[in-house]
Formats: sequence, C-alpha cells, structure tokens
Amino acid sequence: MVSPPAMTAPDAQKDDAGSGGEAASQDLSVVIPAFNEAARIATPLRDLAQYLLARHPRSEIVVVDDGSTDDTAGTVTAIGAELSLPVRVVKTATNRGKGHAVRTGILASRGTLILMTDADLSTPIDELGKLLAAVQGGADVAIGSRKMAGAVIEEHQPVLREAMGRVFTWLTQRLIIHVSDVTCGFKLFRREAARAVFSRATLDDWSFDAEALFLVRRLGYSLVEVPVRWRDAAGTKVNRGRDAVRSALGLVRIRWNHARGRYALDRERPLAVPAVDSEPASRTR
Repeated sequence: MVSPPAMTAPDAQKDDAGSGGEAASQDLSVVIPAFNEAARIATPLRDLAQYLLARHPRSEIVVVDDGSTDDTAGTVTAIGAELSLPVRVVKTATNRGKGHAVRTGILASRGTLILMTDADLSTPIDELGKLLAAVQGGADVAIGSRKMAGAVIEEHQPVLREAMGRVFTWLTQRLIIHVSDVTCGFKLFRREAARAVFSRATLDDWSFDAEALFLVRRLGYSLVEVPVRWRDAAGTKVNRGRDAVRSALGLVRIRWNHARGRYALDRERPLAVPAVDSEPASRTR
C-alpha cells in the first residue's frame, strides 16, 4: 500500500473570485453524491471522517442529496454533528442524476484538491494516497482505474453490469477519450481543473464521467490513471436498460456539444459559476 504523502496546498491562496468562485479554505474537499442512501451512508461517512482526521485534518466532506425520498440529508446531518470535521449537505429539490450531483458538489467545494467518491466507498478511502502522489507528482487530475495492471477487484459486479461497463468503455475510447476506466467513481482534481471542467459540464446522467474527462483533455490539463482496489457494494441505483441507453446517447451529446461550441473551450477557464447553498452538518468549522 502506498503511504499517503504529506498534503501541501500550493494554490490555497489563489482567489477564484474572478471566475465566480471563492478562494480555497480547505486542503481537500471530498464530494459524495447521494440518492436514497440513508440506510447505508452512516458507516462509510464515519470511516471517511476518521481517515481524514488522522491524515488530512484540513478537509471537508460535501454530501449532495440528489432529491432523495428517504432521510439521506437528515442522516448525514445527524452524523455530521458527531464529527470533528466540516460536513456540509447540499440538497437538490428533485433527482437530477449522479452527474448533476457531482457537478453541484464540486462547484460548492472549498478545497485546493477535490476528490469525488461514491457513498459506499467502493474504492476504499485509503487508496487516496495513490491519487495524491500522482497529483503531487504534477498531474492536474488523477483517476482510479479498476482495469489497469495493479488494480485489485475484491468483489466483482454482476456479469451483466461488467459487460455493460466494458461496452461503454469501448465506445468512450473510440468517441471521447482513451482511458482504461471511465466510470470508476474515485477521481481527484486540482481545484482550478475541477472548476474549469465542471463549470462547463452539462450531462446529468452516468455519461458525465466521459464528458468530464473529455473536458480535462480539451482544456489541456494533465491526467494520470492509477490502479486502485475496488469492491462491488449492494444497493446500486443503476437501471441497466435505461441507464445504458442514456449513457450511450450521452457520448453522442458530448460530440454534438463540442461541435456546436457549447463547451466554450476558447474562453477563460474556469467559467463563472453560481453560488450553491449548503447546510453545515458538523459542529467543527
């Protein structure tokens, strides 16, 4: 296991006000999209906070409640009140999709580095050290891969879902960007890169990963893939038929948006972004 490097924040004093944001006030933000996760988010949230407090105490957790119909927000708020780490809840009125939740959380983040991860911590948080090493080695973006040499799959997805993932990766490699694993939910961004990418992103569905990586490359940011440990967790919100079709169409929309100039790649980066309201869920600020 790679020991986590000491976290440095060379860009912490950069002011994003000129691009619609605020200066970073944390070294690391961890963004978690959540939809109907009240029954299973408690243990991962406590594990995450314990890890961050021990290794990266200048961190915050941002949970985006994507229009849940259960008490996800209330559960996160109750747990956050127990923790000695800033935890914020961003709520959307309706379920817009994982892409919208991740985009909302990243643009609300205050960290110099921004990690997106899944609510079930299917990639264990102690794999963060590998991504940090890549970013501190010069990468603007480091993404976890379950498919390159050195990756460890502790529990596989059902066969059909794995097959769907392979097809989507194959399509993405030919239409969008050539990486080994598009959809692994463990990605680390430098703040400038995150805001430049997600201030332009448009897709709300599962194809948002491909759009984000497309923008990383088109905006000239450096990207490194890192093999990680990963395990499937019960409770996925994926609808196989519907989401497979939407994701495939999403790849077409990326090419269409690019052809129409919708991503404004010739404009200053990042673009201005609106402020996002959030509720503090922890005692410590």
